[in-house]
Amino acid sequence: MLEEVRITGLGVIDDAVLELSAGFTALTGETGAGKTMVVTALGLLFGGRADPARVRPGAARAAVEGRLLVSPEVAREVEEAGGDLDDNGSSLVLSRSVSAEGRSRAFAGGHAVPVSLLQLLADDLVAVHGQADQQQLLKPGRQRDALDRFAGPELAGALASYRRVYHRHRAVREELDSLTRAERERAAEAETLRFGLAEVEAVAPEAGEDAALLAEEEKLANADALHAAATTAHEALLGDPASASVDASDVVTLLGIAGRALEAVRSHDPVLAGLAGRLSEASYLISDVAGELASYTESLDADPARLAAVQERRAALGRLIRAYGGRGPAPGDVAAVLDWAKQAGSRLAELEGDDDKIAALAAEESSLRAEVASRAAELTALRSAAAEKFASEVTAELTALAMPHASLTAVLSDLDAPGPYGIDDVEIRLAAHPGAPPLPLNKGASGGELSRVMLAIEVVFAGADPVPTFVFDEVDAGVGGKAAVEIGRRLARLARSSQVIVVTHLPQVAAFADNHLVVEKSGDGLVTASGLVRLDQPGRIRELSRMLGGLEESEFGQAHAEELLAMAARERQAIAG
Repeated sequence: MLEEVRITGLGVIDDAVLELSAGFTALTGETGAGKTMVVTALGLLFGGRADPARVRPGAARAAVEGRLLVSPEVAREVEEAGGDLDDNGSSLVLSRSVSAEGRSRAFAGGHAVPVSLLQLLADDLVAVHGQADQQQLLKPGRQRDALDRFAGPELAGALASYRRVYHRHRAVREELDSLTRAERERAAEAETLRFGLAEVEAVAPEAGEDAALLAEEEKLANADALHAAATTAHEALLGDPASASVDASDVVTLLGIAGRALEAVRSHDPVLAGLAGRLSEASYLISDVAGELASYTESLDADPARLAAVQERRAALGRLIRAYGGRGPAPGDVAAVLDWAKQAGSRLAELEGDDDKIAALAAEESSLRAEVASRAAELTALRSAAAEKFASEVTAELTALAMPHASLTAVLSDLDAPGPYGIDDVEIRLAAHPGAPPLPLNKGASGGELSRVMLAIEVVFAGADPVPTFVFDEVDAGVGGKAAVEIGRRLARLARSSQVIVVTHLPQVAAFADNHLVVEKSGDGLVTASGLVRLDQPGRIRELSRMLGGLEESEFGQAHAEELLAMAARERQAIAG
């Protein structure tokens, strides 16, 4: 809800503050006093076209600043854009300026913002109904949303159910499309994995086998040299077992000679006794080594067939390692091959499982598609019924608003495909007179007629289209008498649920206002701070008398004004009751 608007340098308005409140506020004043400039200012504030021609001659720029009470949802949008709210967290200051050169700037909560943010906020904050201003209800999708809310809780429940099914169907369709598009790639990947796993399975490597085979190949390939070395070492340590020569020079014999020499005298010197013991230990150790060398030479077997088998096996493992051993945590060995095979098996199972998944998703997608169509048809039926009721009620309102020959329809047309809100597009059309083709609202009525049409629609939609502030200009153009009273009555009814600001030249309309502001020019032809006045009861009587034909000083005019105010007060009380 708008609380206050300050306007500077716009048209005939030099510097003026508009103090607003809840309910129905009427703006009146002499022709050319600047009433319509107030509507223009509100349009500019909420993202309308910045026309430098509107800047007052001699002023550097035109500026509009407004303070609004906003909902928590709007507050979050502003904070996400970097703006700040007042300390209470619900009051927001918006401002917009346009220079004489045409440069435009916008601010929300004290921070510069794109003009598009003001336009976005306007969707939730205000509907300006004037000949040159944007009409929120004329925007695509807004008419369908408003008709859905007008239809009530039955359609709201059906729409919620439809949207759940629609979003599930879209998710399944996207997943199915993704899997289907990748089917050829998945088939090629699966074939590659099967080939690799078959190669690994055919070789059947075992962990650590490559290292063991390398050691065996080294031993077999050098069997003759190993046998010769072991034999020489054995003879050097123990001599030829077939020889009993005491003069042999092998290590064991020589150790025995040295040991026996020391044993003969060890009792005479502890030092020699210790050395004799160590010689004895060395003799035992050398004898053990010599024995193991004898066993080793006996075990050596230069087996060419086994060597060839080992080399062939190592070659087979090498091919696997080159092909698949570079992908694991320890590349270049059999362990890496085995790790690849494990991962490849899991991936292959996943790929083969996709075929079953595709079949299941296809079945689910078909079922959901049918359910989407069924629920969309239910929405269409509910909307069609609501559209008939809405059209009938608005047409009746138009008759009371001096458009007795006009008729309004809400036309449902099919979308190319189901969307988030069903299969329907909704367009409100107006036939200005019998025989005239129904046309979209902005083509089927003049500026003044359009404001009345929008008033009729807003009254019927009251509470359904969640806009807290309505602004009407020219809503009473070309009417008077009883029709003017009906306009005032309907504006008062709309003001029970929203803030309503109306620029009017008819006293029958202004009499229904909860608050009455008058716009007056000063002597130099400009509207200043003193030119926007909130009228008390005597002031209202005088202003209505003037509007009745310049009879502000006439007792008859004032009596008529008092009668109008009393009638309107009774009507407002009846509406409230």
